Amino acid sequence: MATTLPIPIEFELPDGWFAAPPDDVGADGAAFVALHPASERAGFTANITISGELRMDMATLSDIADESINRLGETAGQVALANRTEVGTADAPGLTQIVTLRPIINGAQRNLAQCQVYLSMVDEEDDRKRAIVQLALTATPDQLDRV
Repeated sequence: MATTLPIPIEFELPDGWFAAPPDDVGADGAAFVALHPASERAGFTANITISGELRMDMATLSDIADESINRLGETAGQVALANRTEVGTADAPGLTQIVTLRPIINGAQRNLAQCQVYLSMVDEEDDRKRAIVQLALTATPDQLDRV
């Protein structure tokens, strides 16, 4: 079931990308999905998902990114962290990571790569509360740089 983001955000899609209803493409928990139809190969289309949550705990962005890898492992077969980099500032921290995965799609195992970005925004009125927004681009490894 599609969700909403904990904060409003604005963005523009690059040329060739089109919004799709999360429920229609099986993106449970996503607030937004975009597809890149020109990249479709053997039943897989490169996609961008945006999701988010409010957190009241002390988990670091690395902890939250690890949680995401664990969730992927439950549904996407083999999952491995390829690269992780902290970005942003102390006031606006972020984290990027590349994850490789091997889910079964249409009965065949596929090699995919996912570029994930995590952004953390602290509530100005209650610094124990923060919004975490996750953006993920999923593509085949050879498409990742192009799309």
